[in-house]
Amino acid sequence: MMLLLSLLAAGVATITEGELLSSMIGVQGLIYCKQGSKLTPLQGAVARVTCERADEYGYEAEDVTVLSQATDAKGYFLATLSSSEVKDYKKLMKIKECRAFLELSPSDTCSFPTEINRGISGAILQNYPRRFISLIDAQLDRKGKVAAKSTVGALEDCKFLASLTMDYLLSSSQTADSTKTLSLSRAEDVHTFLSAAITNEQTCLEGLKSTASENGLPGELFNDTKLYGVSLALFSKGWVPRRQRSRPIWQPQASFKKFFGFRNGRLPLKMTEKARAIYNTVTRRKLLQSDVDAVQVSDIVTVIQNGTGNFTTINAAIAAAPNKTDGSNGYFLIYVTAGLYEEYVDIPKSKRYVMMVGDGINQTVITGNRSVVDGWTTFNSATFILSGPNFIGVNITIRNTAGPTKGQAVALRSGGDLSVFYSCSFEAYQDTLYTHSLRQFYRECDVYGTVDFIFGNAAVVLQSCNLYPRQPRKGQANEVTAQGRTDPNQNTGTAIHGCTIRPADDLATSNYTVKTYLGRPWKEYSRTVVMQTYIDGFLEPTGWNAWSGDFALSTLYYAEYNNTGPGSDTTNRVSWAGYHVINATDASNFTVTNFLVGEGWIGQTGVPFVGGLIA
Repeated sequence: MMLLLSLLAAGVATITEGELLSSMIGVQGLIYCKQGSKLTPLQGAVARVTCERADEYGYEAEDVTVLSQATDAKGYFLATLSSSEVKDYKKLMKIKECRAFLELSPSDTCSFPTEINRGISGAILQNYPRRFISLIDAQLDRKGKVAAKSTVGALEDCKFLASLTMDYLLSSSQTADSTKTLSLSRAEDVHTFLSAAITNEQTCLEGLKSTASENGLPGELFNDTKLYGVSLALFSKGWVPRRQRSRPIWQPQASFKKFFGFRNGRLPLKMTEKARAIYNTVTRRKLLQSDVDAVQVSDIVTVIQNGTGNFTTINAAIAAAPNKTDGSNGYFLIYVTAGLYEEYVDIPKSKRYVMMVGDGINQTVITGNRSVVDGWTTFNSATFILSGPNFIGVNITIRNTAGPTKGQAVALRSGGDLSVFYSCSFEAYQDTLYTHSLRQFYRECDVYGTVDFIFGNAAVVLQSCNLYPRQPRKGQANEVTAQGRTDPNQNTGTAIHGCTIRPADDLATSNYTVKTYLGRPWKEYSRTVVMQTYIDGFLEPTGWNAWSGDFALSTLYYAEYNNTGPGSDTTNRVSWAGYHVINATDASNFTVTNFLVGEGWIGQTGVPFVGGLIA
């Protein structure tokens, strides 16, 4: 993802502002010397990079000089502009021009650098998570047999997250390397992956700090290089197109395509006759016969607890799904019949385009009881873990039954990009629905919980869902959301659109002695929008709760638009600088079409959605 510097024969190269922005981090290069007719990597050479900055008035400020690392055996060097010389990425964005001069090691006799083709490489950025994984492995080797379960769990979470980050950076690098201009959708992909890389790092550090694992780890783990933040800042300025303010799009509630979507339990799926016969038998109902806009299914397997299907457990069915498919042949359909499935479901990143369909809410139930109190990390307490992209979940209940006294206990943790859940129920208490990262959509789902029960740092829209605050542990308040955006350049946030917020039965019978809020800021740039939603009268008039003191109250973005119900009155809402009552134009920025760029990827799932504001 860094510019591969062309060192000219004169030993100097110039990078313009536009090129610097597209390089995102700094200057990376290859230094060769010519020995006879042969090009040989120049090991141990150092490039001095001098960058000119403009001050706040546009005038030239003092130069910033950064020495690269010595070149390795292959001739690679790196000069990071996020080093100690420039820690603030806002200052980096004022860089006008950089020049790199070759400084030869005294032991080298070669002094003639040869021109190298310009390119882009993500190798250096990917070295950071790779090195981090090595450090984690060393810690696990030393502590694995004696450390507390939560400590080992936090380290294993970090290792897993770092492996995901390597994938995101590789994908971003390949995308940026392929062109000098990016379409909106491809720019959104890279923007999303860089945002997720920062989220992964924050999740790891949060887990380490919450356990004893922090004390014995090398300082390197906590010496944040800010590389991902600088990458994201420069990318969002240099590549992501600025969206023009436009008139909002209004659509009726049922604006999805004719024949498209799940209706009356009948799915318009396109599959082979053999697969169709299996489906009709296990569901005891026929598929819609029209192939117009039908969703392609490549194969189908069934999960039936009595042994009459292909599998008796959900994880066994997931293991049978093909790896790293591109979706061209359709979805791998796992049909899970009614039953109580006591297992911890894990869909890894290699399982792409999986569709899981159950017999209905409270019919097909997946349940677990892991919690922080019992030694699990929040990240790994989930009953259902999703990491594979392009997942569709339909007609399933996912529960964590740890209870209100067990602290954080997640039902679903989703980090699967472009994931869709339709007609599902997520039931727990604190931290029910962990929308961890990337892009997610929930339609006509039920979410039950108490403290921060929809939390994380994905770009997520919940549409036409029912949100049910429950009776929490004594002394606790309910917060529907706790959004975790840590960087103002992340394209993340939680949009609650056209939903219903009512008390669950246990809270309703408590005479509302518990205070309930729309959300509180988990991180500094927390972003949540509630729009066109029915809010019952149990909500606190202030609407939103603080996390701690005045933390994030001026940097968060909380907004409401055109909500209804007795709890929607904004007269007595908080007066924080970051809280807003917005108009239709601003609200449209948080719709499926604009916030998720979701017309294409949600449309192909067959799940109904409204792209704009609800007419």
